[in-house]
Amino acid sequence: MSREIDEGLERAERTRPIPVHLNTRVKFLWEKVAKEDTAKLAQAAGVSQRTAQRWTHALKALAEGRMKGDIPMTKTNARKVEQAVRATWQPGVRRRVRRDAEQRGFMLHISATFGFSAASGSTDDPRPRVITQKMPGDVARRLYAARDAGASQAQQEALLAEALREHYFKDGGRRAAGLDVELNDISWMDLEGL
Repeated sequence: MSREIDEGLERAERTRPIPVHLNTRVKFLWEKVAKEDTAKLAQAAGVSQRTAQRWTHALKALAEGRMKGDIPMTKTNARKVEQAVRATWQPGVRRRVRRDAEQRGFMLHISATFGFSAASGSTDDPRPRVITQKMPGDVARRLYAARDAGASQAQQEALLAEALREHYFKDGGRRAAGLDVELNDISWMDLEGL
């Protein structure tokens, strides 16, 4: 499933990208999240304690030069590690960015296909647009709340379409009364703080 909105929120919350290499991700979880406790590592990554122990032995072997390459791991566990790192990466920065966005708003940059219907019942064919729009804090609060509640991409797109309808297409009620907007096919999206 497509995750453009979730990923846009995550990118906005980081000053540095998460580590790219699997070994570095496991090392981050081991040292910073689990504080070198295999039970905590297993819990953070959602794996058995035995699996976490194998990973820590591999980390030690890598550090001592007895092993080369990546820590042996299934694709499912590699995804779990990535999710755990995303969830715990730069917690102070994440809190600050979220607080600021919810208070002051954010700048939305999006390329997507939009469909429209007017009050008279006529519809325009969906068309691609590139939009840069300042969004208020209440939009950030709704998007974060939806993400926290596990909303689907479609539900988040509906929230974003509603916000764009009001703040971009209708310009806060100054034009296009009765216009309804549907957000389809996000090509790319970025959020930045104000």
